[in-house]
Amino acid sequence: MKKQLLICLPLFAIPFLMSYFTLDPAEEARRFHSADERAYFNLVLSDTSLPEAYNYLFAGSGVCQKCHGYDTAHVASVDAFGNDINVVSDWRATMMGNSAKDPFWRAKVSHEVLLHPQHQEAIEDKCTSCHAPMGHFDAKHLGATHYSIAEMESDPLALDGVSCLACHMQSAQDLGFHFSGELRYDTFKVAYGPYTFPLVSPMLTETGYKPQYSPHITDAGQCAGCHTLITETIDYDGNFTGNKFVEQATYHEWLNSNYKDTTSCQHCHMPELGKFPVYLVTGAQTEARSPFFLHELVGGNVTMLKLLRDNIEALGVTATPAQFDEVIAKTENMLQNKSILLNLEALDRDLDTARFSVKLTNMAGHKFPSGYPARRAFVEFTVTTAGGDTLFSSGKTDGNYEVFGQNPTYEPHYQVINSSEQVQIYELVLGDVNGDVTTVLERADHPIKDNRLPPLGFTTTHPAYDTTRIAGEALSDADFNKINGVEGSGSDVVYFHVPMHGVADPLVVSARVFYQPTPPKWMKEMFDHNTPAIDAFRSQFDAADRAPVLVREATVEMDGLVSATVNPKAADFIQLYPTPAKGGRVFVQSSQPHHVEVFDLEGRKVAFFKNKTGNYELRLPEKGIFLFRFTSARNEVQVEKVIVE
Repeated sequence: MKKQLLICLPLFAIPFLMSYFTLDPAEEARRFHSADERAYFNLVLSDTSLPEAYNYLFAGSGVCQKCHGYDTAHVASVDAFGNDINVVSDWRATMMGNSAKDPFWRAKVSHEVLLHPQHQEAIEDKCTSCHAPMGHFDAKHLGATHYSIAEMESDPLALDGVSCLACHMQSAQDLGFHFSGELRYDTFKVAYGPYTFPLVSPMLTETGYKPQYSPHITDAGQCAGCHTLITETIDYDGNFTGNKFVEQATYHEWLNSNYKDTTSCQHCHMPELGKFPVYLVTGAQTEARSPFFLHELVGGNVTMLKLLRDNIEALGVTATPAQFDEVIAKTENMLQNKSILLNLEALDRDLDTARFSVKLTNMAGHKFPSGYPARRAFVEFTVTTAGGDTLFSSGKTDGNYEVFGQNPTYEPHYQVINSSEQVQIYELVLGDVNGDVTTVLERADHPIKDNRLPPLGFTTTHPAYDTTRIAGEALSDADFNKINGVEGSGSDVVYFHVPMHGVADPLVVSARVFYQPTPPKWMKEMFDHNTPAIDAFRSQFDAADRAPVLVREATVEMDGLVSATVNPKAADFIQLYPTPAKGGRVFVQSSQPHHVEVFDLEGRKVAFFKNKTGNYELRLPEKGIFLFRFTSARNEVQVEKVIVE
């Protein structure tokens, strides 16, 4: 594409800094628009909801929107098909764009402060460092010792959340080595970007920020400062114990994976458009740029995105319902197509038990789920007859979206599930100083359970394992993150042994994996208390669409046994060996006369032996899995599965 001159239309050409600076004639002459033009554009500007304010270090997203927002001429920030891909519209309806207005976060901060008011300054200062960085770090730069929720609520740049310059002003110094909100910013009005020869004007003259190339803008270390959070443990009296707890460590999980050498956080959460060049600046003569990184910034929190969309006015949100719908669709796509693989296999069955395996494989570059410890995934497993009668169900949810069958405290990790009251839940469970389950983050002392699926290449010998530990029964599960004893598979296999109670009908089996970022069980401890923030969020939460997102599903059918009307099996009167049978040779021991019928797994009879007793050998010409049905002279029936190799 050739260099083009974009015509400045009233709805997208902006006055930039005229409200903030008085310029001398020489500097005025260097601007792209005259003062009269800028005044006119300001009058007709349709979208003024994003903050155009400045503090000492940062500018609000409204300043960036003027060049990098929606182009009504459909020339700048569009893809090869003319679709709008401007970075501001993509960002503004994300959880990052609304991090300071997130009502769950505000309620949780107020919950922690309510329980331990003596720590209010420290709690609010730590929490705002990531959720309101442009207010927090500007205040600290100017000498403040802490930054409060009250200050955030009256600060338009703090309420801009993780805004443009919250990322584009981060320093490359010690990138990836500072965590828990300890971010580093360059303070000389710079905006780092991925292009080796950035267009210095009009950004510098119109905003005061100089665009500058730096490779660190695409480094995963950009995300490390906020996506690894380590807290100090307190006891129930609010005293520090000296222990530290890893509340979340998404960046370290990525380090402990195969992705660290090939795929950064930005590769997935800010996908590259491709080689198609994009004009970046609305209303200015520019060179088309490639590659272009979509600022989708989606994770997995569909519930909160829907809640934000449905409470725009009450929460002071600056995105539209349509913009939220777009982000919700992208988030569901991330969960359903880029998170896990699911494989369901029917193993064998007899009149007593049907056996199945469910394998989940993590496709993400970090644990699944990752991030804030409320998030969980669970497996719903159902067995029905071909006629629709339910024989077995695990992992169903009730009307409040809570999972049936859980233990009151927490559900352990399972290798084998054989009861409807057992359910496989992948989650982090926090333990306090007494060893009890807690959702109070300051009281978190150690992980009681962490069976979240590790990423591919994850090992317990990696230097970052101390912040990414597996905890609970998953540690002793032979196929959790292992294949043949070798770590790093990023997968887990759950075996379901379903009681048949003599049912021989064909079976329909389904496995479904759901993602749930805000489980009712997690919310309960907070909702047992009252603060204005908790009460407001409770009302919004109760009214929200909180249905877990179906991530993956698989279905298999299993043929019935020969007859559904066989006599019940008495005490075993047959002994078989070896299993598996080698060379087609099966040895039988029995003191009772009997007949032997042999069926394949499709129900076809492949052999019949009459009037057998004592110790004898049977030979089968084929390899495979067979069902042997022994019928005694007293009409007792015994069914055995035999694998022939």
